[in-house]
Amino acid sequence: MKIILTGSLGNISKPLAIALGQQGHAVTVISSKPDRQAEIEALGATAAIGKVEDVDFLTATFTGADAVYLMVPPHFAVADSRAYHQQIGRNYAQAIQQSGVRRVVQLSSWGAHLAEGTGGILGSHDVEVILRAVPGIGLTHLRPTSFYTNFYTSVGMIKGAGMMGANYAGDVKVAFVHPRDIATAAAEELTKPATTTSQNVRYVASDERTADEVAQAFGTAIGQPNLKWVAFTDEQMRGNMTSHGVPAARANEVVDIYASINSGKLGEDYWQHRPTLGQVKLEDFAREFAAAF
Repeated sequence: MKIILTGSLGNISKPLAIALGQQGHAVTVISSKPDRQAEIEALGATAAIGKVEDVDFLTATFTGADAVYLMVPPHFAVADSRAYHQQIGRNYAQAIQQSGVRRVVQLSSWGAHLAEGTGGILGSHDVEVILRAVPGIGLTHLRPTSFYTNFYTSVGMIKGAGMMGANYAGDVKVAFVHPRDIATAAAEELTKPATTTSQNVRYVASDERTADEVAQAFGTAIGQPNLKWVAFTDEQMRGNMTSHGVPAARANEVVDIYASINSGKLGEDYWQHRPTLGQVKLEDFAREFAAAF
């Protein structure tokens, strides 16, 4: 199969490109950075250097492909991230129709079934809606849960304050996921037969644990066995982020995501459609965290 991947050589797209290449597929990786070309080609893939903001580039790259993997690259400099997601979603939809590609796997998020109250996830909801309106494609919304890797932002708090925390309670069970498990699921979806009228959702998670258990696992791994999780109020979380230079709009998006975890809204559809869990358990990631700590 000829498969196109967006996401350059990010935490998901790189292992996905490697896995698909090992299976014998012809992989093209889209990147906006020319200096990534050599690294992409070293994986045995073809580099397509261009921007997802360029519909003509996307159309030309998608043409002749059997399947495409779509994600919206992070762009922290934009003033309105939801509007940015909508624009890239429309670009993808237009390129899909103009190129004739028929198998589409979109990286979305848990909570994307909701149209309000989930902060930074609302953009993923919007992209799902946009792609569902494209006729004649086999579409999978891949909905990973909370990324383990987001906890790397806790390093400063642990070192400076001796604790971890966010604006959700330590006893709330959360589904966490590792990028490698997302890549495995994406590879399966991209290569499985699908009709051009199928639309489905696939949740991806690696483990289901509480934040208290996260703090315990991380503390054990870094040699701080008494490390605790502290539940902040929304206002405390927002203030902490903005005091460290996070723009107010981005801080609000994160606060809303975590608040929806705390209320149970974010995970309500996930818990009704729980997937088979992936390979990377909390204690496995704790060792990765410790190595970076």
